[in-house]
Amino acid sequence: MNRQAPNGAGMPRAAAAALLAIAAAVVLASAARAAEQPYSFGVLSQRSIALTAQYWNPILRYVSRKSGVPLELRMAKTVQEGDAAAEKGAYDFFYTNHFFTPERDRLGFQVIARPAGPGIRGQIVVPRDSPIKSLQELNGKEVAFPSSDAFGAYWLPMDALLKAKVSVKPVFTGNQEAGAAQLRLNRVAAAGFNDLVVERYGQRENWEYRVLWESVIYNDLCIMAHPKVPKEKIAAVRTAFDNMRSDPEGRKVLEDTAAVLKITGELGFIAAENRDYDNYRAFFKHTLVKDSK
Repeated sequence: MNRQAPNGAGMPRAAAAALLAIAAAVVLASAARAAEQPYSFGVLSQRSIALTAQYWNPILRYVSRKSGVPLELRMAKTVQEGDAAAEKGAYDFFYTNHFFTPERDRLGFQVIARPAGPGIRGQIVVPRDSPIKSLQELNGKEVAFPSSDAFGAYWLPMDALLKAKVSVKPVFTGNQEAGAAQLRLNRVAAAGFNDLVVERYGQRENWEYRVLWESVIYNDLCIMAHPKVPKEKIAAVRTAFDNMRSDPEGRKVLEDTAAVLKITGELGFIAAENRDYDNYRAFFKHTLVKDSK
């Protein structure tokens, strides 16, 4: 009996060691899963989901590798669904220009980057062969807009129409390219756009249009971070986007994705701040458009 005691006493120690090893493995596995949990990256619904994914997924894969912050593309079916999701905190990062209204500005999203280039204009366009030559001729007619949230494609055009005392019948199409399709089928008399979206659509689809009205320049859509995202993660993502243009690998990704949307001119993104969008905030203080929310 005494000779067996050492072996009998050794069994509990071995079992305890095994249990500790299992527990450590479980903790490490849980930590690994937590580390791999991606941060959601919402993108405004300007185009089809397939085309948006074709453009953004290679960029997000690059930024994820360079920043060490895994990013996962998220999109809603419509602009308003995406904005509503963002308001509820569904996105850690959001590519948009819809969060500068007084109500949304208070949510605390932080501007971190924007596309390089001069910016965007709101436009009202008609097919090239349309008989309509002025805003006044749109009075009483149907005009397509992506949603009542769209800054360049609704707020700016509708403000111009109201100031010109032109009353139109809005037709909301879900995204800007769907509005272009309605216009091409002559189901609406005109449509509101962000000038870069309609220009690239026209190039891809070999479609000619005419601009009835356009706004002054505003900065393009921006990448915003939700206040719940840790500061170090935000800084890493911002740096990765900002460095894409100067990194050969990043430049190649930008060139390949630019070809998808027919983007010309400056490529890539530059670091940006909230103050870069103060002209949006000024617009909302003076617009004649009433917030639909």
